[in-house]
Amino acid sequence: MELRRSEISVVAAVVIAVGSVVGRAEQSSQLDPVQLKEYRVERGVSQVAKGCIECHAKESAGIVADWAGSRHAHANVTCLDCHAAGPADADVSIGHLDYDKTRISAIVSPKDCSRCHPSEAAEYSRSKHANTLELIWKIDPWLNHGLNNEIERTTGCYACHGTVVEVKDGKFDANAWPNVGVGRINPDGSKGSCSSCHTRHAFSIAEARRPEACGQCHLGPDHPQIEIYNESKHGAIYHTEGDSWDWDAAPGMWTAGVDYRAPTCSVCHMSGINGVPTTHDVTERLAWETQAPLTVRPGDFKPWPAHTDWKVEREKMTKVCVVCHSRSWAEAHFTRLDAVVANYNDTYYKPMKKLIDDLYDKKLLNKDRALDEELEIEMYELWHHEGRRARFGSAMMAPDYAWWHGFYDLKKRVMAIEEKVEKLLESGKPAKLFDVKGSGGDTTKPDFGGGK
Repeated sequence: MELRRSEISVVAAVVIAVGSVVGRAEQSSQLDPVQLKEYRVERGVSQVAKGCIECHAKESAGIVADWAGSRHAHANVTCLDCHAAGPADADVSIGHLDYDKTRISAIVSPKDCSRCHPSEAAEYSRSKHANTLELIWKIDPWLNHGLNNEIERTTGCYACHGTVVEVKDGKFDANAWPNVGVGRINPDGSKGSCSSCHTRHAFSIAEARRPEACGQCHLGPDHPQIEIYNESKHGAIYHTEGDSWDWDAAPGMWTAGVDYRAPTCSVCHMSGINGVPTTHDVTERLAWETQAPLTVRPGDFKPWPAHTDWKVEREKMTKVCVVCHSRSWAEAHFTRLDAVVANYNDTYYKPMKKLIDDLYDKKLLNKDRALDEELEIEMYELWHHEGRRARFGSAMMAPDYAWWHGFYDLKKRVMAIEEKVEKLLESGKPAKLFDVKGSGGDTTKPDFGGGK
C-alpha cells in the first residue's frame, strides 16, 4: 500500500510508510530532494497504530511531521503507545470515537510517560515544577484573595503553573484545557506535563536543553532568568556559538568542551556532568531559595521544604562549575552570592517588613485582603520584583540585573515605602482601600491529590 500526502512546508516533506512496502511522497520540483526526510516502519507496528498514522498524515500533517523525525518514531513508538486509554479512564475522547473505536486521550501525562521513562517521571514528580500549582495556591495572594478573575488566571498564571484538567460530559473543560503547564494536574492524578519542555510531537532532548525552553516561563519583571542568562558570559557564548554545538547527545553523555562550550539552564540544574547525576528534579543543586520573600535554605522554605542538604547541593553545583572553572573561582562566586543574600535580607527586606507589620499592628493597614493598598503593593514588588532580580542576577552573573534592575531599584522602592509609611503615621488615618479591578476569582483551593 502506498501512502501519499501533501508536502509539509515547515522544513521538509515527511514521507510516512506503513508495512513492509514503503510508499514515497512525490517530490515537488520546488523542493530540494536533499531536504526530504523519510520514516520507514519495517516491523513492530500494529494495524491500529498504522491507522492512526494514515489518518493523521492527512488530517494533522504537522503532528505527523514532528513525530516522524523523532526518536520515538525511530524506535517504532507510535501515537497509540502514548495516547491509548483504558475503558475506565476519565479522559477518553468521546469525539474520537465518532471516527474510530480505539479509545484514546488527548492528554499524555507523566504517568503515561513513566511506562518508558520511570526514573525521569519519579524525579520530576517530587520537584517544585510538578507541584508548582499547589505551591502557588499556598502562597499567592492573587489567588487566595480572589484578586484576579478566571480568564486572567487561565491565560496567565495557569499557562505556566498548570490547571486542574476536568472532564465534563466527555469533554475537557475549556477553562482548564488546552494547557501544558509544568504543574498541571491530570485526570489520572499525575502532576505536570513533560511537553512543557519536550514539546510535542518531537519530544526533543535538544529542544529541552536550549535555554529558550526555560525562557517560556522564566522571564519578565519577577523572574527574568532568560534575560539574565542572555546578559551573562554564558549566554553571550551560547548566542555566538550555540548553533554549532551538539544538542542531541544521549542523557548523561552531553559533555562540556566536546558538545558545548558554555552551560545552559539544563547543564547547571539538570544535566549529568562531572559525576553529578542527571535529574529531572530542578529543586536539587540549590543552596538558597532566592525566589522567596526572605531568602532561606531550601529545607526551610515552609510552603514547600526541600528534602535536601544545602551543603551537599552546593557541592553538586560547584562540581558543575569546576568543569570549566577553577574551584577557587567557583567558591568565590558562591561566597559573593551568600553576601548578596545577606545584604538583601538584612538591608532591604527585614527593615521594610518590620515597618509594614507595625502599620498592621496600628490598624493603619488592613490585613483582610492583600494587595488592595498601595503599601502592600510596594512591599510585594520589593521582594517579588527587584529583590528577585538582585538575587537572580547575582547568582547567574548578570551585573546589570544585580545592580540597575536589582539593588538600585530596591533603593528606590525603599524610599517610596518609607515616605508612604511616614505620611500614614503622621495622619493617623488608615490607608485607602482600593477596589481591585478584575477581582472575583474563586478562592476555593483545588484538590491537589495529596501533596505536602
